[in-house]
Amino acid sequence: MEKKKIVLKLELHNEKTKQKAMKNVCSNLGVESVSMDMKEKKLTVVGEVDITNMVEQLRKLCHTDLVSVGSPVESAEKKKKKKEEDPKEKKDSNHESYGNPAYTAIYYYDPVHVEEYPSDCIIC
Repeated sequence: MEKKKIVLKLELHNEKTKQKAMKNVCSNLGVESVSMDMKEKKLTVVGEVDITNMVEQLRKLCHTDLVSVGSPVESAEKKKKKKEEDPKEKKDSNHESYGNPAYTAIYYYDPVHVEEYPSDCIIC
């Protein structure tokens, strides 16, 4: 068997089902890494795993769809290309409020004495 990257779409209804699914996937032999994207409800597994056995176990917990199967090396190369194509804009340090003394806030402390407010109850 060769190393594969498997993407599954799960219909998870609560946190407990997610934990059971993660535990179930991690218990398979050959699993190197597992990651879950809760926004898209996708589970990504990397390793030398039996796909049919893993999907069969997950279908006992929740509805499972197989999205893609591929090599993990290709996905790492795609990520590197995306990073090179879309460099993030660098922020100027002049506009940041935490590093510039002109934008620092000044706080004044005005102590309030107990004698000024006799209606407030203080346990003696």
